[in-house]
Amino acid sequence: MAGRIIVIFICSLLAAGVPAFSAETGASVVLVYNSSMPVSKEVADHYAAKRDVPASQVLGFDLPQTETIPRDEFRSKLQQPLWNELRERKLLTYGESSSEKAGSGLPKSNVTESKIRYIVLCYGVPLKILPDTSVNEPVEHLQQELRRNEAAVDSELTLLPLLDHKLAITGPVPNPAGLATNNLAINPTNGVLIVARIDGPTPEIAKGLVDKAIFAEENGLWGNAYFDTRSITNAAFRQGDEMLKAGAELTRLYGFEVVNEPSNHTFPPTTPLNDIAFYFGWYDQSVSGPFTNGMAEFRPGAVAYHLHSFSSRALRVTDVWWTGPLLAAGATATMGCTEEPYLQGTPQINVFIYRFLQLGFSFGEAALASQPILSWQIAVVGDPLYRPFAKNQKERHAELEARKDKNLEWSILMWVNFRLAQNASLNEIEKYYLQTPVTRESALLQEKLGDIFKSQGKLIDAIDFYSRALKLPMNRLQKLSLELKVAPLLSSMNRPEEAYEIYQGILRDFPKTSDKKVLYERLARVAARLKKNDEAQEFERLAREHAEL
Repeated sequence: MAGRIIVIFICSLLAAGVPAFSAETGASVVLVYNSSMPVSKEVADHYAAKRDVPASQVLGFDLPQTETIPRDEFRSKLQQPLWNELRERKLLTYGESSSEKAGSGLPKSNVTESKIRYIVLCYGVPLKILPDTSVNEPVEHLQQELRRNEAAVDSELTLLPLLDHKLAITGPVPNPAGLATNNLAINPTNGVLIVARIDGPTPEIAKGLVDKAIFAEENGLWGNAYFDTRSITNAAFRQGDEMLKAGAELTRLYGFEVVNEPSNHTFPPTTPLNDIAFYFGWYDQSVSGPFTNGMAEFRPGAVAYHLHSFSSRALRVTDVWWTGPLLAAGATATMGCTEEPYLQGTPQINVFIYRFLQLGFSFGEAALASQPILSWQIAVVGDPLYRPFAKNQKERHAELEARKDKNLEWSILMWVNFRLAQNASLNEIEKYYLQTPVTRESALLQEKLGDIFKSQGKLIDAIDFYSRALKLPMNRLQKLSLELKVAPLLSSMNRPEEAYEIYQGILRDFPKTSDKKVLYERLARVAARLKKNDEAQEFERLAREHAEL
């Protein structure tokens, strides 16, 4: 039976990820920095050294030091000079112009050969192009709300291969690479470049994006996936929830542990988000909840995105909007909106996740394929070469096993989740646990087995495994998350002494971030059951006091 379980394990891992394309090098990248800011060159040099970008592909342009740039300066100082450099350095080979249309309805690209696919904008390169009121273009074919010409610099530069066709700048244009499943088709010869930025609130955070990406490529992207949906029924906005739910399901089927917040508010600030590999949510205007008080911890390589109309209105900030704060909190890659894109113009999260996880796309490829329109409002922040799923799960698991890597527990957790998604029996999972020494030493895996028993109504068994997990090493937020799960269960199973001790420990270890009102209410009830009447009264008083805060 043991052999059969291992065969199932390996086959499951093999099926769980089929990469589409091997990792690319820095030779496919052109780096762009702001020559008026020395620190911008420092960020570019850091990226070039980490990704082996040829020196001839590191280009500086004299740009404003602000995050915004007027349209005329964008054209004269960045767009046209960059296009000229790409041609003169023979990074793009340019053929005869053609009036032929591509499948997207855009003019067919007259780039016949390309040595590059990526443009990486470095800290200091402006983020968004200001509206130009002097532009007079036909707009009758556009909806009223789309009759605008401001845009994210990133989004505008994706269409650089079509520059000589002089596309209209008012409103968005269809994305030639939208929904692509063949990443090789995302190429300047098909009219698009993959554009992203190594950017953030500080130069140090920007440099860290490539460092963490490379770390995750070498060691794997492990952790939990958090989805913050709204359970919205309004037809105009339901699409947002639907794509998040579809993304959550794809992530679950891949094997990640998925936690969903389905209410009409974001994760409460007292909810510990431990070991974040993925975070996707909507729709607070500015960063909120656990991301504001140290209750959220990102794993190296984590991808995070919050859907809001102005999530990337500025990047050099840590307390407003979303993109800057998420990067400051430790995310490795993200996307956001520089101005109102409208829901239909935002990245389709399920499209991104499928390509990034299942097809092994790079972050830049997946981000571009997920966007239905370009020349619009989306900024992509992170190393576009970042490809943590280039190896399938079988290969990654074998590497972890060979070097006895601590992340082996996460790989096993993904197998357990993958098998549960295939309706594997509890008997099969238990036998694998018994035959695998790692499971007995892992708080993560003991907690998972407790979750499985709890889901089947076997609460005594669940408590047993939770209790074992609490005796094993784990990080602070993982421990808090487990304690908040097990204490009410202990109380309901007539084990109030243990629940009382856990609640007291939470108050001691998390004096500033725990939900004091709820904890004091629970402590009051448990104290009353233990005949600690004076303490029960004091906890009731403290609960009332915190309810008024």
